[in-house]
Amino acid sequence: MADIKDPENTIVMELKGGTVLIELLPDVAPKHAERMKELARAGAYDNVVFHRVIDGFMAQTGDVAYGNAEKDFDMRRAGTGGSDLPDLPAEFSKLPHDRGTLGAARSQNPNSANSQFFINFIDNHFLNGQYTVYGRVIDGMEHVDDIARGEPPANPDRMISVKVAADA
Repeated sequence: MADIKDPENTIVMELKGGTVLIELLPDVAPKHAERMKELARAGAYDNVVFHRVIDGFMAQTGDVAYGNAEKDFDMRRAGTGGSDLPDLPAEFSKLPHDRGTLGAARSQNPNSANSQFFINFIDNHFLNGQYTVYGRVIDGMEHVDDIARGEPPANPDRMISVKVAADA
């Protein structure tokens, strides 16, 4: 397991295959990093499915309204919701969408990111400057690579738990 340098800005995500460590980037996208920590601390991401997983592209999750496999789950609506918190303004940077980076999912409106995010399977530089990058996988990317594919997947994988390392 990778060394956790900043527990307050590290996410510990449990997937079926094992633990994924995500380094948040508050210096690059402070509002997005803070939102992920707030939702993780509220337990909002626990049991939320990966509703859109495209081989050779990315795995998307984080719909806390309709994607929780244990509460009000509706696969037809998964991916259409967010949290009760207000949408976030874009925090674009020069950071590229490389393999393992987290991007803020949003609608056509650049200022519509809320709770959903995606993890890039490969370098997706065509997304640069269009979606906020606010974290990167520092350990456990092999478990991300094993997430069931589909739009939506027939048997979607879920984030079993998502915690801030400082709280774990």
